Amino acid sequence: MKEFVMNKTSPIVETTKGKLRGFRYDGVDHFYGIRYAKAKRFQMPEPVAPWEGVKDAGSYGMICPVLSEPMPTGEVMIPHRFWPSSEHCQYLNVWTDACDPATKKPVLFWIHGGGYAAGSSIEQVSYDGFNLAKKDGVVVVTVNHRLNAFGYLDMSDFGEKYWNSVNVGMADLVEALRWVKENIAAFGGDPENVTIFGQSGGGAKVTVLGQIPEAEDLFQKMIVMSGVIPAGDFDSTCSPKELVLEILQALQIDEKDAEKLEKVPVPQFIWAVNKACAALERQGKRVNWSPQPNKYYTCDPLAGDFSASSLQKPTMVGSVIAEFTAFAPQGERLSLPVPEREALVKAHFGEEGGQKVLEAFRKAFPHTNEAFAPDYDLFFLPATLEYTAKKAKEASAPVYNYLFAKVFDFDGGRPAWHCSDIPYFFHNGALVPICQQENGDMLDAVMSGAFVNFARTGDPNCDGLPQWDKCQEGKLVTMVFDDTCEAKVNLHDELLPLAQAYKPAFVPQPKPAEDEDEEGGSAWVF
Repeated sequence: MKEFVMNKTSPIVETTKGKLRGFRYDGVDHFYGIRYAKAKRFQMPEPVAPWEGVKDAGSYGMICPVLSEPMPTGEVMIPHRFWPSSEHCQYLNVWTDACDPATKKPVLFWIHGGGYAAGSSIEQVSYDGFNLAKKDGVVVVTVNHRLNAFGYLDMSDFGEKYWNSVNVGMADLVEALRWVKENIAAFGGDPENVTIFGQSGGGAKVTVLGQIPEAEDLFQKMIVMSGVIPAGDFDSTCSPKELVLEILQALQIDEKDAEKLEKVPVPQFIWAVNKACAALERQGKRVNWSPQPNKYYTCDPLAGDFSASSLQKPTMVGSVIAEFTAFAPQGERLSLPVPEREALVKAHFGEEGGQKVLEAFRKAFPHTNEAFAPDYDLFFLPATLEYTAKKAKEASAPVYNYLFAKVFDFDGGRPAWHCSDIPYFFHNGALVPICQQENGDMLDAVMSGAFVNFARTGDPNCDGLPQWDKCQEGKLVTMVFDDTCEAKVNLHDELLPLAQAYKPAFVPQPKPAEDEDEEGGSAWVF
């Protein structure tokens, strides 16, 4: 019988600000909803005040509001969880098998996906840290922080106190890491062995944290999962002041009174931001949420230089074989005969290009059905390889690369999609039904094993994997996680240029007409 304990014998931890009571279940201590900071709107986070007595840590904390409610999409592929929101969302969660400072366990600090606009520390079912704590003996921390206009609206033209408003979402993460540095030993973690890891937008935030001087001493290793975004892809094409003026106009606030934006109730603020973005979009201008270089954050390492500190931190970086292309259903492909597979590839890349891509794809992925060649990712992969090669050339610490390439027996066959690797790396394949496929247990063991060994020592080699060497200049070693795991050298050198050269032109799809009887919201695929 699995034991649950939340009474006078529950785990109680003394932090620098006061005592917290969690609960113990099945050999793991859980601490949810720990407030690590507070902040006024658009301003830098501050430490929380000390308290007396014992605070309850048995409930998840509020998540950051989103600007539009998501439409649940692809829940079979990526099961999600919803939770109440507040702009005061600086909360984190901790899982540990023993609150003993003497154990000094590796710490895995998870940053959720959703770009810089959405998501939360509990958004996906697979973000749960229980199994990593119980089975692998690490301390897991997951964190909420400010997003979208709450975390990245540039108000610097309207007052010195807003000097870093465009980066306060990242500043929240720095403050959370500072909390870990000061407190994680009480939960059994080693504050000198912290690995930050994240996927999609969370992976991008890992790269950004490597470029923030204040964060340099707060973590020791980095894992970037499908998170190297081409430099500039998240930049807005309107000026920061243009956007703020549109928001003020929507709320009928004079420019000289811009400070009043701090007190606009959240629903009205979100309405005004959305109205402003729509107005700018009609002018042909784009609004995106992302951190921007200033005296706080140096630069995107693909647009400038890696920080000296980042080059000294062991790094693992990778992506999945199909990312977003796998979300479009393609019909039955797993059982197609070879001539029909070839015809599919040539229909996508053209007769000449299709033949070349076929030959290169078969060399790169000899165990993969070639009908999935059209899904080969061209969004994250090129920037991921550029990041890996540049860092491997310049870094004093090792850099490791991976690709998750499994084809799932689902809807006629789906190659690994954006987020499909997360359950395995979290040792949570058992929580996601679609992961219960051939070799699922093996992948769950070796992928989580690689992450844990990397967090423990900086080397991802583990039982069940072939030798995985670090990348070097001119020798990019990729661990392919699949039904057969293989380490490949310069895996993409031939295939990627061909796929880029012969890919079909992008044809934007018209937005479907709105139906007032249908549910609203945007698709949720992260």
